[in-house]
Amino acid sequence: MSPVIDAPVVDVMGRPLRDLRISVTDRCNLRCTYCMPRAVFDENHSFLPRAELLSFEEIERLARQFVGLGVRKIRLTGGEPLLRRGIEQLVERLARLQTTAGAPVEIALTTNGVLLAKKAQALKDAGLTRITVSLDGLSEATFRRMSDTDTPVQTVLDGIAEAQRLGLAPVKVNMVVRRGVNDHEIVAMAGHFRNSGMVLRFIEYMDVGCSNGWRMDEVVPAREMLDRVAARYSLRPVDPNYVGEVAERWLYADGGGEIGVIASVTQAFCHECTRARLSTDGRLYTCLFATDGLDLRAPLRGGMSEGELVESIAACWRRRGDRYSQLRHAGGGIVAQKIEMSYIGG
Repeated sequence: MSPVIDAPVVDVMGRPLRDLRISVTDRCNLRCTYCMPRAVFDENHSFLPRAELLSFEEIERLARQFVGLGVRKIRLTGGEPLLRRGIEQLVERLARLQTTAGAPVEIALTTNGVLLAKKAQALKDAGLTRITVSLDGLSEATFRRMSDTDTPVQTVLDGIAEAQRLGLAPVKVNMVVRRGVNDHEIVAMAGHFRNSGMVLRFIEYMDVGCSNGWRMDEVVPAREMLDRVAARYSLRPVDPNYVGEVAERWLYADGGGEIGVIASVTQAFCHECTRARLSTDGRLYTCLFATDGLDLRAPLRGGMSEGELVESIAACWRRRGDRYSQLRHAGGGIVAQKIEMSYIGG
């Protein structure tokens, strides 16, 4: 058992620690233009050497400390997490964790879906709770334009179908929308996933990292996305599933299912953010738009005790005052150098 901090751990804005995102690799088999553009992440790019990656044992040990501080959900990300050899073994380790109240910790995973059809059964058997798949277009031309790949879009659709067949439900599908690139497929995506039992979520194009050439005029606001869908299908709002849920939820009025919008650019939700992020090489980040993080790998490998580890994490969270999106929205939040999303996890 991990040492437990008696009082709830909250940051300077009163936000509790509830969610942990763990990046298990900085490598990816796509070169999506908003995350790992090929001009930067080319054949000469230096990825982290294996010795610098946290081992599964190290990830499990750190995850246990976070759970002791109040984390209820762990999401595995990347890079592309299914590229990490033996990822199902890590899922099995994490699926054994329990909250301080004795409830199982929810284990989720976000993937681009390229390897999902082959991996879904093993992930399900290992204890994965549910899965989110990134898909930015249905047509071959749009999918390739967004992902900069020769992989057929059907490969991802097959992975999504297999995940749903195995009961990794509800499967969520994330579409990052970029004006002039794939926004013409918003309604087509809505129509494709309507009545499917899956939840489609539209995400505003964000200024993560410093490599994607982000411009505000390429952002399609969430309100505009909803208006486009509502012009074809009647929608009604629905309450969040839980406090701090980042997606605004909408139901089709005829019972055709649910969509969501994530509006971190035009409707910042920093005041409710409960997420911590653990990078591939063991640094703790308290914001997706962070500039630096707390090194946990060195003290972990240096023999730091469980009590010292948990207090170090708690102290970092208590100091947290991040609200980048709110500041950006107010006109004063953009910083010169941010950690790349492929390293910190989306």
